[in-house]
Amino acid sequence: MAKKVQTVFVCSECGHESLKWMGQCICGAWNTMTEEKVLPQEGTDKRRRTGSGGNSGAGAFSRAGKPMPLFRVKSGETGRVDTGIPEFNRVLGGGLVKGSLTLISGEPGIGKSTLLLQMCRLVSAEGTKVLYVSGEESARQIKLRAERIGKFTDDLYLFSETCIGTILQAVDEVKPEVLIVDSIQTVFEESVDAAPGSVSQVREITSILLQLAKSQNITIFIVGHVTKEGNVAGPRMLEHMVDTVLYFEGDKTAMYRMLRGVKNRFGSTNEVGVFEMQNQGLVEVPNPSEYLMQGRLPNEAGSVVACTMEGSRPFLLEVQALVCQTSFPMPRRTAVGTDYNRVNLLMAVLEKRMGVRMADCDAYVNVAGGMRVVEPALDLALVAALLSSYHNRSLQDGMLLFGEVGLVGEVRAVSQAERRVAEAIKTGYTVCVLPESNRVSIEKAGNLDTKKIKLIGVRHVRELLDCAGL
Repeated sequence: MAKKVQTVFVCSECGHESLKWMGQCICGAWNTMTEEKVLPQEGTDKRRRTGSGGNSGAGAFSRAGKPMPLFRVKSGETGRVDTGIPEFNRVLGGGLVKGSLTLISGEPGIGKSTLLLQMCRLVSAEGTKVLYVSGEESARQIKLRAERIGKFTDDLYLFSETCIGTILQAVDEVKPEVLIVDSIQTVFEESVDAAPGSVSQVREITSILLQLAKSQNITIFIVGHVTKEGNVAGPRMLEHMVDTVLYFEGDKTAMYRMLRGVKNRFGSTNEVGVFEMQNQGLVEVPNPSEYLMQGRLPNEAGSVVACTMEGSRPFLLEVQALVCQTSFPMPRRTAVGTDYNRVNLLMAVLEKRMGVRMADCDAYVNVAGGMRVVEPALDLALVAALLSSYHNRSLQDGMLLFGEVGLVGEVRAVSQAERRVAEAIKTGYTVCVLPESNRVSIEKAGNLDTKKIKLIGVRHVRELLDCAGL
């Protein structure tokens, strides 16, 4: 007798299953329940999803082994393969890791496929066998794009396919060391009764590729599209399954792009690589602070230089503010590149603790350069920019600020202050306004030549009026 197909509803955010559709899942997400078909498993009353355990499913690459004590597990440094792109190596934590599964996502046209194709060219030139599988482009289309990038060797194999079973056969035939799947939303498993890109298909394909990477020690990259909200299309658990998650940020119409690592099991997270889109592909930007400060006009009211940390890397950037009397019943507030609510909070602190009336003022804040910064160390620069625009007075040339501001107006210490000051010294800044506790710790450590820069420690935002000339 044929097995009866049942239907369940699965949340794309948390994976919760329900026999009935729900508008709101138990995790709190709305409209995330998607329909999936399940089959009863032979010899048991438990259900299984269609596709799991098939000939081409994850079970084909199950790893044999027995539990063992911790002290018997062999440890050691994970071997790395140089991508040939230092900025890409930085975000990955030092290079490619064998047996890893990496998700790289971003808006269409941002440069995901171009970056991976450039990496394939460089690693294949060193003798590494690469298989590039595309479900969106033909091999001819990839070849045309590759010719614009440069010359390729015979160690790069192209394959246009969307069936995971056929892809696995190609892997067995080619035996690549690096596998690229572009994109995960186009690949399907025949036994899963769902369209490509659905929750069940993406989850099943990712599980198969994960087992393939671990069992055959292959470095696998999967390309994922994003929704209009900026999240990876498909189940949220996709980010939990992979080893590394990389996001391409920036406006696709602009020349600069940022590759951010939001998850990395083999290195530090939140590392950022900066690239410039040119005719021959993506070109590295070795000194991001220099390009972020391009076009800044000195001695302009409302313009302040801040130092922020992205992973272990300091960035210098310009914070701009425009404060003016409103002509509307309700003042307008806009924040680009930083948290809107944080800007409103800091304006309330200025009004309450310093008597600066901003309730009847429009305020526009912008982080120049296209970066988005949410760390609290930006607070002091935001306050200085607002005060500078409000009083129409510019800060002295060569001044840099960083520090966290609390609700009572106190300036709190931030992490990695020594690296921030070192970056300021390297780029030629002569004055640095920072939390007093950070100043004391830097001078006590004695690792920096403070003769090249004047450190001004502040305990309260009121002290900005004197030290910054506001």
